[in-house]
Amino acid sequence: MKRREFMTLLGGATVAWPLTARAQQPALPVVGLLSFKASGDSPQLEAAIRQGLKDAGFVEGRNVLIESRYAENQNERLPALADELAQRQVTVIVAANTPAAFAAKAATTTIPIVFETGADPVQLGLVASLNRPGGNVTGVTNFSVELAPKRLELLHEMLPTAHVMALLVNPTETALAEIQSHSVLAAAQSLGLELHVLNASTERDFDAIFANLIQLRADGLVIGGGPFLVAHQEQLAVLTARHSVPAVGEYREFVTAGGLASYGGGIADAYRLVGVYAARILKGERPGELPVQQSTKVELFLNLKTAKALGITLPIPTLGRADEVIE
Repeated sequence: MKRREFMTLLGGATVAWPLTARAQQPALPVVGLLSFKASGDSPQLEAAIRQGLKDAGFVEGRNVLIESRYAENQNERLPALADELAQRQVTVIVAANTPAAFAAKAATTTIPIVFETGADPVQLGLVASLNRPGGNVTGVTNFSVELAPKRLELLHEMLPTAHVMALLVNPTETALAEIQSHSVLAAAQSLGLELHVLNASTERDFDAIFANLIQLRADGLVIGGGPFLVAHQEQLAVLTARHSVPAVGEYREFVTAGGLASYGGGIADAYRLVGVYAARILKGERPGELPVQQSTKVELFLNLKTAKALGITLPIPTLGRADEVIE
């Protein structure tokens, strides 16, 4: 081989070496975010997940990537979206609500899953136990669904002379609906109240619900938990104000939209903990060995303007317990 040819080959190899080195750089881990909601519906909650990741050392774009899939408030889309993330072989799936958790669990038995739920995940069948979840699933619960009886107690506290109450649930979220119906019915019995359980699974059901409330002569309404009702809580708040129905929802957005009160778990704190757990799994911990965390923060919000419009004088102890009184 001539010297010039040898030098040309050597030069070409020199150029190729850094390219090969770059190609061998490890890919960033990917967090797959699966949500029942529409894109942009809850930016503060996604920010909380990112904060949890950051608290544990993971910053999006620097040492972790996030791929999001949104069901646009349609439960039936979740299985296909979960399958997409599983086929993409993301490093960990964050299931941002109960239906998303079920869809993710059905899609994979190997990719770690971190869920957020407002109910007891053992009762739901998501994990074997809180302390030892087992398998590829763990997560965070704020037990907000379990607070449904407390919402009835709060409504009774604000309406001490009321005798007939109603509970709104989504029957297509079967496990959540059953848990809430049984617990709130038991609470109503202990308080000496008559309780009617009403069902809504689409927006088309709402007008019939409020017509039914009038026929039942219900004095107040407890809005049940679950992704569908939470996704429509602002719309429901507007309807309760329009029909002059005292109602207690789950989160602050219900109150800011005109609802009387809300009482539920601190959901932003729960989502931050989800981010922290996802980070721990990225660092190598096994999901089945991570106990389900319980977010213990509970928040009470009241709308003073709505109370006045309804002719309700809020009890001083209730006002004193509120995290915020919106005027």
